[in-house]
Amino acid sequence: MTPRSRAPAAPRIDVRIAPPFRTAVRAAWLRPVARAVLEAEGVAGGVQAGIVITDDETVRELNGRFLGLDEPTDVLSFGLAEAGEAPFALPPEEAASLGEVVIAYPTALRQAQEAGRSVEAELAHLLVHGLLHLLGYDHQRPEDGRAMRRREEEVLAALSVSAGLSEGLHGGL
Repeated sequence: MTPRSRAPAAPRIDVRIAPPFRTAVRAAWLRPVARAVLEAEGVAGGVQAGIVITDDETVRELNGRFLGLDEPTDVLSFGLAEAGEAPFALPPEEAASLGEVVIAYPTALRQAQEAGRSVEAELAHLLVHGLLHLLGYDHQRPEDGRAMRRREEEVLAALSVSAGLSEGLHGGL
């Protein structure tokens, strides 16, 4: 009997949404957006990423505690490993964690209103930005920032069709 080869598992996306935002944002909308970003970057299954949707104060506290910046921000990324590499030995069935993306929903909502775009488009942008950080992109140097921004725009352009971003909140984030 020949051993069967299994298709690679899809990346596991864990989503936590703080209670005040559970009616505004659905995990079922965030997961495929995140998977599309990972797929666009060539990240196969066997990895896990976390998404946290929370309030401004929590993000400010995390920014201060972990990055030494006592200021609010829209998105934070906390990487645990290089793309596809586990930070330590894992059982074969365990997914290597890329890390977490933490988004301040009230800030995302304000930024969307200020820019005249939908909150889902803003959330998609922040999620793409955060995931690209987990995958090694950065914007510390101007040339790196340009490359990251270009990649964000490419991924977002592809997502606008596949993720149904134009459906709006009433279509169900």
